[in-house]
Amino acid sequence: MQPELPAAATSDDDTVRAAMAGDRKAFEILYRRHADRVYGAVLRLAAFDHARAEDLTQEAFIRAWQKLESFRFESAFGTWVYRLAVNVALMSIRARNADPVSIVDDEHLPDITDPDHPLRAIERDELERAIAGLPPRARAVLVLHDVEGWKHEEIAAELSMAVGSSKAQLHRARGLLRRVLGERS
Repeated sequence: MQPELPAAATSDDDTVRAAMAGDRKAFEILYRRHADRVYGAVLRLAAFDHARAEDLTQEAFIRAWQKLESFRFESAFGTWVYRLAVNVALMSIRARNADPVSIVDDEHLPDITDPDHPLRAIERDELERAIAGLPPRARAVLVLHDVEGWKHEEIAAELSMAVGSSKAQLHRARGLLRRVLGERS
């Protein structure tokens, strides 16, 4: 029988080591700790398609389990699994041949009738729809740079493009967002 790992008191490194030794409960703890951040990143890359983002999140954690032996403790586990998830999402975009992304249907958007933040929910809804409507590569660059904080060099390497192309795609994405959202610069 494997020892119990208290979810809050055990560090990721200790939990990863337990998971590497075959402890599925330890990996479940890692999943619970990091799934929300991973889901948030892939949701934006998947044009706010919640079902697709859930699938990509699951796929990312399946790959993490399969590749856990390759984790070298050179970075935090959260950073490693996040990067792996972004790669899974980007591969999905590439596999779809960068097809235009449809607008998300209303049932998957945030509840804009929430009385606590009605204006913020409406603005978020408009922004999510605008980002979802961007061409896939422009959307990927915008999300990775402006939302996730990646540098153009990292984006260029990940998307197999020149740094200048990454900057141009970001400029294009921002311009398209301004146009869609009605802002004039």
